[in-house]
Amino acid sequence: MERQSDAAAVPQRKAMGSPQNGDEGSNRGAVPGNLCQPLLSPCSSSGLEGVVDSEGRVDESRLRAYIFKQGGVLPGDRRLLWGFLFGMYPCSSTALERIALSEELGVRYQTMKRKWQRELPGAVRMRLNGTDEELIAAVKRFERSRLEAEESEAEESEEAREKKAFLKLQAQVLIDRVQLDIEELQEAVRIIDKDVPRTERDLDYFLGEGSANLLVLREVLITFAAFHPDVSYTQGMNELCSRFLEVLDSERDSYWCFSSYMEKIADDFKADGLRRKIELEVKLLQELDPELHAHLGREDLGSLTFCHRWLLLGFQREFEHSDALRLFEILSSNHLELNEIRDQERLRGGGEGRTELPPSVNPDFTFELFLCAAILLEHRATLLSCPSEVQLIQFTNSLQGKLDLNATLQKAEELFIKYCKKSVLDCFKNHCLPPKDREPFSFPLRSFFS
Repeated sequence: MERQSDAAAVPQRKAMGSPQNGDEGSNRGAVPGNLCQPLLSPCSSSGLEGVVDSEGRVDESRLRAYIFKQGGVLPGDRRLLWGFLFGMYPCSSTALERIALSEELGVRYQTMKRKWQRELPGAVRMRLNGTDEELIAAVKRFERSRLEAEESEAEESEEAREKKAFLKLQAQVLIDRVQLDIEELQEAVRIIDKDVPRTERDLDYFLGEGSANLLVLREVLITFAAFHPDVSYTQGMNELCSRFLEVLDSERDSYWCFSSYMEKIADDFKADGLRRKIELEVKLLQELDPELHAHLGREDLGSLTFCHRWLLLGFQREFEHSDALRLFEILSSNHLELNEIRDQERLRGGGEGRTELPPSVNPDFTFELFLCAAILLEHRATLLSCPSEVQLIQFTNSLQGKLDLNATLQKAEELFIKYCKKSVLDCFKNHCLPPKDREPFSFPLRSFFS
């Protein structure tokens, strides 16, 4: 992926968090709570002892291990922890530093949004087909909330206005350097206006008065597309972004967390990137179950195209909604990854000796691929009896919202350990490792679960 513009990048400095009021771009005129004060002392009430220090700094390694081992984050902690998990807040920042950076990010986001609105005025209002009465009413509520936000800003103190004016000047200088691709952005807006009305309309957050949140989602997606032309917008991004907006309930925070997350997974929305991920899944299935792999290959089903949506959207539709959020956190923790184990091995060895994985271990086999394999193997008998891709797709569609997350995670962990042990044994058999007095590679896996 090409490097995003500096204007769209989260500033890399020690600061971040949500202010107690004045969340620019908040969809309801409300702020998702004071996210700074709880981090002034360790969050013992949330079971986060040792993760947060007295000044609000977060131990990133412990946070990721906590999320994985606890099977996600408590709903009440999500607004607080997602900013760290998804890269909006530097873990090294203190609670006080985060107040300053949150203000900076709010002003920068608003400046970015005003730029595309000024250069593409026809995109300011959403195109409506005239038949979605709920959405038409949502547009009116959305526009009223914007007027209320402008009136609230006009009532700020002189000191607050002066401080914000300085931040606006800084943001303007940075963002004026960015040249928007208007033609590309027009096409992105056209697709966004088709996708947004179909986004999670069965969730309470987007129902009734909450339907105005769809307009907030639209503005986040357009701003992202405008300042990330190498990625722009592709169908499916609306579903991913809606998670951030639902949890964070803040337009500003959703944008920065979503853009940071997309920086890591943007290749998945490109043909070559997703094709490579599917090819890795095929290779992993061959390692774990050669018979099933061979059967799918004989039936011309070996490309596993029916797994595309699972991997692209992080299994968002395959589990009940609350479980899908938990899984999103677990996968984003990147705790149980082969590269992570390699790094732990390096630390355990004091940086000396062998620091690479055995040659028989493929570090590109991520935990989400093991999760996908767990689902396939759980329904192995059905897959072996499916004679066509059409029937396979029908079957996989029938799984939506019905899978058991805890059972699937347990199966994925078992497959992960099985693969590591097999790879290490193969490596020993082939004399890949020197006979040293040290634990076999698979033994340290226990620390990732205990």
